[in-house]
Amino acid sequence: MKEKTVSILTVDTIPGRNYDFLGCVTSSCCLSKSIIQDVSSNIRNWTVGGELKHYKAMIDQSVILVMDRIADEASRRGADMVIGFRLSTTSVSTGAAEIIGYGTAIRFIPG
Repeated sequence: MKEKTVSILTVDTIPGRNYDFLGCVTSSCCLSKSIIQDVSSNIRNWTVGGELKHYKAMIDQSVILVMDRIADEASRRGADMVIGFRLSTTSVSTGAAEIIGYGTAIRFIPG
């Protein structure tokens, strides 16, 4: 994960600070596992249960990519921060997931 130039927060406001709203910033990422990892995870799921580490790693990687892309988009717009950050996920096919992230880019008003 690269260092972000723009902070991303889930809070909807920053008390005591004045800022301009620059608009919504969004990103999505759709990753899938290889057929071998998919079969391996399914066998584990059907037999012993437990955490499906290949899928966890896939989702973690997707979240990092989405946050990096949102920070980049906000930075291009001149934002200081993204507030109201949310994540959503969908299943696009077997062994693949899409992560969608969105938030509001803001720029602080000096003073």
